Amino acid sequence: MKFYQRFAYYLVGLVMGCFFVAVVLSGKDTRCNYFPNARVLNDLRNKPFNYSIEASRKLSEDWIDTLDIKNTLTYGDIDFDKSNVPYQKGKLYIIEGRTAKKDTITLRVINYPSKAVLEDIIRKKSKKK
Repeated sequence: MKFYQRFAYYLVGLVMGCFFVAVVLSGKDTRCNYFPNARVLNDLRNKPFNYSIEASRKLSEDWIDTLDIKNTLTYGDIDFDKSNVPYQKGKLYIIEGRTAKKDTITLRVINYPSKAVLEDIIRKKSKKK
């Protein structure tokens, strides 16, 4: 069997295999959370999310809303130097993100086994250029 024939068989098998993998995985809600940041944020998003009194007070102000919190829990960066420490029978995570108005915010979230609680929101104004 010549090289181009073997290569053609290989390509046909590769295309059929890719097709079957695409069919099997397309119906499932699969995520590839291999990095620690993505795994923790995914865990926090999938649990019931509660707000402390301090966080609720800050959410009632004009500069932040729940959409900014959701975006930070999706695209934010966890400061692992200050996070993953035992705190009130859970683990404390410090998550940095941005609001829609480009202000930098820091969320203090306590991750319990059955729920997540937003303890505080810290605002840092960004420099306007």
